[in-house]
Amino acid sequence: MTTKTKESTQQKPWRMPDTYVIIFFVVLVAALLTYIVPVGQFATHDVTYMQDGKEKTKTVLDPASFEIVQDEQGNPLYKGIKLFEPFGEVGVTNYVFEGLVSGSKWGSAVGVIAFILIIGGAFGIILRTGAVDAGILTMIQKTKGSEVYLFPVLFFLFSLGGAVFGMGEEAIPFAMILVPLVIAMGYDAITAIMVTYVATQIGFATSWMNPFGVVIAQGVAGVPVMSGTPFRMGMWFFFTLIGVGYTLYYAQKVRKNPESSISYASDEYYRNNYKGKSDVKANFTLGHGLVLLTIVVGIIWVIWGVVKHQYYIPEIATQFLIMGVVAGIIGVLFKLNDMHINDIASSFRDGAKDLIGAALVVGMAKGIMLVLGGDDPTAPTVLNTILHGAGTALQGLPSIFSAWVMYVFQTVFNFFVVSGSGQAALTMPLMAPLSDMVGVSRQVSVLAFQLGDGFSNMIVPTSGCLMGVLGVARLDWSKWAKFQIKFQGVLFLFGSLFVIGAVLLGLQ
Repeated sequence: MTTKTKESTQQKPWRMPDTYVIIFFVVLVAALLTYIVPVGQFATHDVTYMQDGKEKTKTVLDPASFEIVQDEQGNPLYKGIKLFEPFGEVGVTNYVFEGLVSGSKWGSAVGVIAFILIIGGAFGIILRTGAVDAGILTMIQKTKGSEVYLFPVLFFLFSLGGAVFGMGEEAIPFAMILVPLVIAMGYDAITAIMVTYVATQIGFATSWMNPFGVVIAQGVAGVPVMSGTPFRMGMWFFFTLIGVGYTLYYAQKVRKNPESSISYASDEYYRNNYKGKSDVKANFTLGHGLVLLTIVVGIIWVIWGVVKHQYYIPEIATQFLIMGVVAGIIGVLFKLNDMHINDIASSFRDGAKDLIGAALVVGMAKGIMLVLGGDDPTAPTVLNTILHGAGTALQGLPSIFSAWVMYVFQTVFNFFVVSGSGQAALTMPLMAPLSDMVGVSRQVSVLAFQLGDGFSNMIVPTSGCLMGVLGVARLDWSKWAKFQIKFQGVLFLFGSLFVIGAVLLGLQ
């Protein structure tokens, strides 16, 4: 009789599947739905609304126009996606390529992919100058013992950015700066993601004036734009405080025991770069200061462009490219890190290369929606049928429960359509009149939309912005989800209470 050794009897720890694996299995589920859910379509019409004193127009679907598409025999038509499709069509195995080349420069996927790569390249140049390293070491020395007080300030600022001008993709370059800084201070990448990207999405979800979310949703729903501002401002302040408190609690826990961090292994890259340097005197020169000044001026330029002129992905990417080139020129002139002119090009290439993985995920995630037929309401798709079915299911339910189900639906639907403005155009024309039927104000239906959309942006792997930030932090989505699921539960609970409270208060 043989006895098993201790090593052989020990169970191997379960490993979370890679992000690519998770997306692949979601694609398979989406493909299965195309065989069991018939395709449907809506008609569309234009609605107008006022924003900043100007009349805006948005094309939205007509909820009463939905119909199941039928085949020649009059039976419901099922798309039944094939394993492979030639000639540019979408099959199960085409999802990566088609996802990567879909969309336009204004959004997912191709625009976000280009944005991520250009931002990565620009910061590759900036990091090559050594100015960020020198700045990090200087800040560590000057804030030793009190650096934790930076987190509430940063969280409020990023949350305000999300609330005021819909800050989202802009968090990626900020994460490039703050991830190594926060790790060097003795915390982890998750803390940096919390005070940047998560903070922006809390602001995005609870905003009273976000032009890409609540403003469009209110306009489409026929609700006066920026109405309900006092309620939403109070909600923004409450959730921002919740985020700050959760972040500080987590940061202190990691500071006491760094190995308890889920991102401890992936943080090794940044930790090694600054290991043992906290006691080294920083050699901060005029050239370093000029590079950091370039970053500050560039960021102010970005914020001004977004707020004043509604700059979006193409403009912001170009602004950061200019910022990177200027920083590179300063690095060459001042011989920072012994830089030469060719180092500007090679650093751009290396910086973009570091984010290729994140860019690929954006395309793969977009492929999920393409397998379901895309997000065009006038095209025969499975997604349109799911949208209509969810709306129909709400009829006859109590008003409080209906409002909560709207919130749940918007949370789930955001997995497929991450764009806030896109989701508003698709769902609000259906949810607004439906809210009238179930005794819920249209203002509450807008609230359910913005909370469901904004909060779920922090965890859905189909969010190109989230995947870009995780790529910067060298953190796999599965590890992030393991951490974020607890905070997501906190947000969902309080989000539910706010939706229910809005119904009870008669928010109009």
